[in-house]
Amino acid sequence: MATSLIRRAMNMASRVSSPTVAPASRMVVVRPYASETEAQKVEPKAAASPNMKTFQIYRWNPDSPTKPRLQDYRIDLKECGPMVLDALIKIKNEIDPSLTFRRSCREGICGSCAMNINGCNGLACLTKIESGSSETTITPLPHMFVIKDLVVDMTNFYNQYKSIEPWLKRKNPPPTAGKEIRQSKKDRAKLDGMYECILCACCSTSCPSYWWNPESYLGPAALLHANRWISDSRDEYTKERLEAINDEFKLYRCHTILNCARACPKGLNPGKQIAHIKHLELTA
Repeated sequence: MATSLIRRAMNMASRVSSPTVAPASRMVVVRPYASETEAQKVEPKAAASPNMKTFQIYRWNPDSPTKPRLQDYRIDLKECGPMVLDALIKIKNEIDPSLTFRRSCREGICGSCAMNINGCNGLACLTKIESGSSETTITPLPHMFVIKDLVVDMTNFYNQYKSIEPWLKRKNPPPTAGKEIRQSKKDRAKLDGMYECILCACCSTSCPSYWWNPESYLGPAALLHANRWISDSRDEYTKERLEAINDEFKLYRCHTILNCARACPKGLNPGKQIAHIKHLELTA
């Protein structure tokens, strides 16, 4: 009997120490899947074909004053940003460092990169490169003295802006000493469509009247700012401002052609503001 008990105990110990073997049908085979994955390697894609675009850019150097010319540059648009300014920067950095143009914010705020693109004034940073194989022609703002390449002389433009005295003028001190001069929401709303001007000169250089006599006609930009201060309820020199610009050439050379409104990259309408000044002159 002792022998049978010992035999039973050994059998039980053998079953505990030996793990239960699962049926072959329930076992997961890992290696074949790994081998199959290795076999299905993705073939590398062929390099994408370049998307070449030609830019014709106005070139003139005062250090070697020959006739101005249009110079062609070809770049791959797949390696360039979407805006005309991106193309100009790529050309300057990678192809021709002598190319000269103004730029700053790249956000349509500073107005530095104003130029003529395919016959229309605009900001290079806001103008998208046209798709297709047609050439893009870039020239300076029209009817302006060129300093070099796409850089024009803005001296006369800024002098005209300065002439309308674009700052708040008061005859009386503020109601509360040392405090701002408050303005109602209604009066503040009257300045919408004027204060947003960034002085890029796209409007003035698209105006035929400004082309004809830029020395005397103030131009759309300066007159828009003149109306901005004439319309400001905090300003106390409205009468004097109207008298200063009530001139045959300063104001009345505007013939409401409205090229200025079409050219403005901020969507403003200088012609509308000039018409408001004319109305005030007649009713004053």
